[in-house]
Amino acid sequence: MERTLVLLKPDAVKRGLMGRIISRFEDAGLKMVGAKMVLADEKLAKAHYQDSLIPIVGNKTKKDWDAAGMKYTESVDEIGKMIVDGTRKFLMSGPVLALVLEGLQAAEVVRKLVGSTGPKDSLPGTIRGDFAHLSLGYASLQRKGAENLIHASGNAEEAKQEIVLWFKQEELFTYKTVHEAHVF
Repeated sequence: MERTLVLLKPDAVKRGLMGRIISRFEDAGLKMVGAKMVLADEKLAKAHYQDSLIPIVGNKTKKDWDAAGMKYTESVDEIGKMIVDGTRKFLMSGPVLALVLEGLQAAEVVRKLVGSTGPKDSLPGTIRGDFAHLSLGYASLQRKGAENLIHASGNAEEAKQEIVLWFKQEELFTYKTVHEAHVF
């Protein structure tokens, strides 16, 4: 079984969407093995959204701005730092519900349920597609991180690294659901 990290960000918490989002994961057969509310501090936000993201986000945002014909004077690194700092600030802006979900190919399944990073680009039926509409382009024009409801680990390896940032081993549980007793 694979485990993955999900963060219901401050906008999901403040909008009262936690139960509806968790139900989607449970409906898909994923098991919650860890859950807690956290108010992320700067150290945790920086560990989660590492500086290595700055050039990746900067290049992506620059391409978006170039395609939109936007005028700007910032370098790729300055753009990336601005967006990553905004994303960290948003993560620290209120309580986050941190979850560890377990299941077959959990990271991949969760990513499909969540939808595209940009809510505007997420298909109906996904969490972001149904509950959010903000475009990453709009957020970057405002020079801030996007309020996109949720973080989901990109893959199983990333999940392992992220889970230890948010959870101690003793906060994670092993148990069998009624469904597992009959299926496995």
